[in-house]
Amino acid sequence: MALTRYRAVLALPGVRALLLVAMLARLPATSMAVVLTLHVALTLERGYAAAGLLVAAITAGAAFGNPLLGRITDRYGLRRMLLLSTSVQVSAWLAAPFVPYGALVAGGFLAGLLPLPVFGVVRQALAAMVPVSFRRTAYSLDSMSVEVAYALGPALSVVLATQVSTRAAMIGIALALLVSAVLLYLLNPPTREGAGQETEPVPRRSWLTAPLGAVLLGTAGALVVLAGTDVAIVAFLEQKGEVRWAGLAIAAWCVWSLIGGFVHGAVPRSLSLSTLMLTLCLFTIPVGLAENWWMLCLVLIPAGALCAPTVAASSETVSQLVPGSVRGTAMGLHASAMTVGAALGAPLVGVAVDWTGEAAWGFAAAGLGGLVFILAAVAYRRWGPAQPFRQAPAPLDGEPANP
Repeated sequence: MALTRYRAVLALPGVRALLLVAMLARLPATSMAVVLTLHVALTLERGYAAAGLLVAAITAGAAFGNPLLGRITDRYGLRRMLLLSTSVQVSAWLAAPFVPYGALVAGGFLAGLLPLPVFGVVRQALAAMVPVSFRRTAYSLDSMSVEVAYALGPALSVVLATQVSTRAAMIGIALALLVSAVLLYLLNPPTREGAGQETEPVPRRSWLTAPLGAVLLGTAGALVVLAGTDVAIVAFLEQKGEVRWAGLAIAAWCVWSLIGGFVHGAVPRSLSLSTLMLTLCLFTIPVGLAENWWMLCLVLIPAGALCAPTVAASSETVSQLVPGSVRGTAMGLHASAMTVGAALGAPLVGVAVDWTGEAAWGFAAAGLGGLVFILAAVAYRRWGPAQPFRQAPAPLDGEPANP
């Protein structure tokens, strides 16, 4: 019975192919940060601080670029956007292995303005291809595929970078981006429901309002927790003298997330987005009370099981809060919120660990940092501008629109 909803979604025309292409396209996207870090720190011998600056420059560019590319998709179509983004990305990654560090940082920011927005494009297409009553299941599948990509992409790239060279890994990313873009171009999934619908311009004030802003704030908070937990696991086990188990602990965390995402998409009705975000933060705070690596894996179960459902629910809610003609822009903002949250989570945990001298406080910092964003989202939802466009219940004030 639990598989019925998944079978129904995968039977829809084009959905199975889209999810498969999305999985492949996300492998290079999830590998970029670790390959650049290894290239700058090891090949260029500039250290990890310099590597962090480069990743931050690209992240800053992407935070501005994702909504821009979403807008281009809304106005000119997916294929034109792919031609623009792919030409920039492939050129940048082919040139990157052969330029000095300063040019790498400047070029990284500029290239970051035009990323291949596979995350936003896939979610936008799912909203167009899947009926509202099954979108939660579709977005759960999407979130689970992201977990798999994050498990495989960095691991494969590290093997290539360490066994061959970081330059080979960067060229590999360029080729993988090209193949991914070609597959998306050929697939050309719809980006809005119904040909010819909602072609008139939609005023920004009619959809960029408090409910959407609240979801974006909450999404950033959730990514603070996820990115912070990633760093906290490594710091915690290093302090315990068990850093060799870090990979296993992170893998277990991903498995709990996959299980949670599966349940979220299978049940007839799930928790509200606000509840998912809040409990994710609260369950993360005490994780540092574990005594060793195997206890850590067990203590991570509640928070881990909420990771994929929270991301899926935020994507679903965004898709329901805006008209189809601006959904690409909205999904771009959603991707930017995730980018900003992830960029803040890791340094927040690092500062907490260095300041307290106790790695266990890294989990508390991640949970509390996310909680600040969630509370800000609730406040903005209550006192922000009204919502003229309404397709779903307010995301942080009750249940989302679940079947």
